[in-house]
Amino acid sequence: MLRILSHPDCAGHVTPSEHPESPARLAAAMRGLERMSNVHFRQARPVDDATLKLAHTPHYIDYIKRLDAEGKHEAIDPDTWFGPGSLQAALLAAGAACDGVDQVLEDRCQRAFAVVRPPGHHAESHRAMGFCLFNNIALAAARALKNHGLERIAICDFDVHHGNGTEEIVAGNEEILFVSSHQSPLYPGTGDPETTLAGNVLNATLSPGATSDAFRDAWLSRLLPRVAAFKPQLILVSAGFDGHYEDPLAQLRLKDDDYFWIGQELRKVADKHAKGRLVASLEGGYDLNALERSVQAFAEALV
Repeated sequence: MLRILSHPDCAGHVTPSEHPESPARLAAAMRGLERMSNVHFRQARPVDDATLKLAHTPHYIDYIKRLDAEGKHEAIDPDTWFGPGSLQAALLAAGAACDGVDQVLEDRCQRAFAVVRPPGHHAESHRAMGFCLFNNIALAAARALKNHGLERIAICDFDVHHGNGTEEIVAGNEEILFVSSHQSPLYPGTGDPETTLAGNVLNATLSPGATSDAFRDAWLSRLLPRVAAFKPQLILVSAGFDGHYEDPLAQLRLKDDDYFWIGQELRKVADKHAKGRLVASLEGGYDLNALERSVQAFAEALV
């Protein structure tokens, strides 16, 4: 049984009508999951301040809370918007990933999927970026280390964009391995394997137009062997579906089946090394039909 963690208030983070990171994404992802019979839905709870401070600076947390108190609807940067419902949505998105960790590590379920927005993997310790306010998956990792005493956590990111925020937060932390496949060149312009400085980070780039074969080879030949060698006690997944050939924001040519495949491969590693324990959090995916199908394909692989 796969535990799905979400909350209707994640749709309360409102962006301009033409913005790709819209509330409709949440509804599309949930439609795919609601067709499944072997999932259990649970309402997310907001992350607490103590956990937020494990990955974000007090100054940045105060800044976001101040924006909320002002009640304005404005752009934090050219891509990232903030409005009256944004703080609650971001706290719930991070809380869902952290709650998934708690449930998996307390043996209440084996695998969990936080189906939330805003996404998180571009948010750095001290700033919002790329549609992201808090770094949901980095907070989940911090929660697992702090509250559950784990020593080895692998974060696997297959979003089409590099998770620069996750890398910035976890780089140099030998208790966390961060591996990522992503298109290059593409926003945010980070993740070059040749310039990676931290030993706990492994990036694999894919050229525009790359197909399933290149994606699967990157994981089979480079990323998954590194994860397996690390022998993680928990697998965390930044699950972005914007590498799909129908997605408007990038140029990879992945298909629905590729998301079933990566889910299956990550589940195998979790089964072998982590007692099956895996928690995923939704990142990108901006064509609504492709997102609906891809989320379902990935979730089916996990069960």
